[in-house]
Parts: sequence; C-alpha cells; structure tokens
Amino acid sequence: MGMTITQKIIAAHVGKSVVEPGELVLVEVDMALGNDITAPVAIKELKKIGAQKKVFDKGKIALVPDHFAPNKDICSANLCKVMREFAYENNIENYFEVGQMGIEHALLPEKGLVVPGDLVIGADSHTCTYGALGAFSTGVGSTDLAAAIITGQVWLKVPESIKIIYKGKLKRWVTGKDLILYTIGQIGVDGALYKAMEFSGEAVKALSIDERFTMANMAVEAGAKNGIMEIDKKTVEYVDKRAKKPYTIYNSDEDAAYTNVYEYDVKTIEPQVALPHLPENVVPVRDIENITIDQAVIGSCTNGRMKDLRDAAVVLKGNKVHPYTRLIIIPATQSIYLQALKEGLIEIFIEAGAVISTPTCGPCLGGHMGVLAKGERAIATTNRNFVGRMGHVESEVYLSNPSVAAASAVKGRIVHPEEVVVSAI
Repeated sequence: MGMTITQKIIAAHVGKSVVEPGELVLVEVDMALGNDITAPVAIKELKKIGAQKKVFDKGKIALVPDHFAPNKDICSANLCKVMREFAYENNIENYFEVGQMGIEHALLPEKGLVVPGDLVIGADSHTCTYGALGAFSTGVGSTDLAAAIITGQVWLKVPESIKIIYKGKLKRWVTGKDLILYTIGQIGVDGALYKAMEFSGEAVKALSIDERFTMANMAVEAGAKNGIMEIDKKTVEYVDKRAKKPYTIYNSDEDAAYTNVYEYDVKTIEPQVALPHLPENVVPVRDIENITIDQAVIGSCTNGRMKDLRDAAVVLKGNKVHPYTRLIIIPATQSIYLQALKEGLIEIFIEAGAVISTPTCGPCLGGHMGVLAKGERAIATTNRNFVGRMGHVESEVYLSNPSVAAASAVKGRIVHPEEVVVSAI
C-alpha cells in the first residue's frame, strides 16, 4: 500500500521508509512556532526545569507577537516582554518585533521560513496553514512547544487521510474561503477529526496561493490534524522567490489509502456564509435575508493577504460604508500593508470609510481592534464564530469571504457582492 503526502513527510522526519496511520512516532521538527499568548507559557515551563537557555537550534524557532500586539494593555505588554527577553537571551533568529512582524501564519511563508516537505509545529491551532505549500504543519500545546524548543522533537500519531476533490470552474465571487466553508458545512466540525485533509482537483489548482492558504488554514475547523495540497507550478514559483533553504516535494502514491474521498462540483457553489455559532452552519449568501450588521472585519491569518484585499477593493471602490456599520481592514503583514499602499488599495478603503489596522490578530479572538458589545453582529473573514469569539457572549459572528464582507459593510446587512457591484449582474 502506498503513502499519502502526509505520511511521506512524517516518515522522512522519523528516518523511516514507511509509517502507518495510528503509529506513534517521535519526529524531528524543521520549525517550532510560538506567539505572544502561547510562547510565554512554554517559556515558563522551560524556566521550571532550568532549560530557558538550552534551545535546540536558534534558527528553527520562530516567535511572533501578533495576538495582542501592539500591546493592548499591561497584561499583554508583560506577555510580549517575556517572549522578547527569551528571544534576545537565546539569539533567536526568527523573532519578529512590532514593525517587522505580521500575523504569524502569513508571515512565516512570506519570509521563506516554511517550504515544501517541512514538518512544522506551532502553539497555535491554525499552524495547519502551511499545508498549502506541501508541508506537514499542525498545532500543538505550549508544553509540546517547550519540549520542541529544547529537543527539536515532538511526538505525533500518524493521521489517517481524507481526500477532497473539487471539480469544475468557480463562479465569480467564489473563492477558496467558500470552498472550505462549503466543505465544513458538508462534513461538519468533526468530519475530519485527527485526519489529514488532502485538497485536490482542477478547482484547487486554479486557486491563487493566497486562497490555498485560506483553505489549509481552516482544515482545523473540521477537526483535522492538518490540511495539505500537492505541489504545482504556482507553489514552486511562490516558494522559489522566498525560500531560505532547499526543499523536498512529496506527492501521494496512486494506491495511497484514504478513509473517505469526497468530490464536489464547484460550479454549483455560491459564496458561503457561516452562521453563528459554528463554522459548519453554512448557507449560500443568497439565502440570507435582512441580517443587519454592526461591524465587518477583513483580515486575519485566514483572509488578510493581497488577494483578499484586492477582492475587497473591487467592491469598495466608489462606495461608502453604511453609516451604521464599522469596517475594519487588517493587512496580515507589513509587506502586504506596504503593497496595498503602493497599489492604492489603502486609499480606496479609507475613502470608503474603513479603518486600517497595523498587522494583528486583534478582533479575530476578541483581543482588541474591534471587540463586539452585547447584542452586536459582525461579518468577518476570520476562521471561527464560536460564542463570545469576538467579544461579548451575546454577540454574533458570521464568516464569509472578503467580497461578501465588503459588500455587507456597504449595505449594512449581509448581501451578495452583486448587490453592490452592479456590473457583475
């Protein structure tokens, strides 16, 4: 029996020719990632055992203050200080201070720190994002991160795999965000529990790399251990411009085993919206009637890249945000922010009545830069809409792609972009 991409990457990092689903293995990691919430917990554990100055490889650890940074209060300032001092004391090469940083899962690929064939762990559940580049990447707890920081290793159970094949050509306004929302709506938030989600098909190949990051990012919302895609010309072009090291390309064998294979005809898929309070509560945006919103958020590790900002700008150009609605736009990295500025997108956003934030996770996790009050509703390009996710437990979050979020900000209610961009009708 052949192996999947996921199995091959894990096998290579164990030093074995074959690994089987369910096997417990101790793997070597190529990158261990922490942020300003999770890294301080790991550092605390290292201090308990006197190992705070015993990192396994200062070039294979990345520390990114992005959740509550720039510091929103004294508590967050202290957390960032703990991580900053640890980085300085250990000469961590990939510590990204405010001004150089971005949202971690957009920043690491942009900096060429994750490449195909890598095995990456991060103390953040959306570390699965890097599967878009043909890497095995998964979220772990802070104690696992602590162990990896000093040993360069982590225990994993080899996951089973499911394969999702997307056929056909996407309609206008439909993006990778809609494909992953639709998929989660079909299989549920536990439909891929501790499995690798392998995305394939002509529709995936047609997606931009930015959209592929979006899909891999939200694999965890279906309970997956990781999301992953095979390498193609677009991947190689993206990686070769950025890679700081050699890489290895893995493809699944034709006789690789999958627990499930799903096939979807994307020609039938419309822009999707996930209703409160789970990412699986998905409906086509056309099915939504008269849901007013107080806030729209375009950004996050899911949808804060250039393709996302360009999509939003197409809708917002020449339009104004509804007077009863707030629109917050958050470029995912400083580089993306600068490129958006050069392309005139920031001007479009501000003229439309949006506010632009420095790169930060911010409101995605109810941190800052857009926390919701009791009874408020937001439409967001983020990844989760759990109870209280963006603020008060009696607020509501609806998930969508950037075009839908932008159009909804203009109308003050959740709408299809065609209601704003008349030329598309």
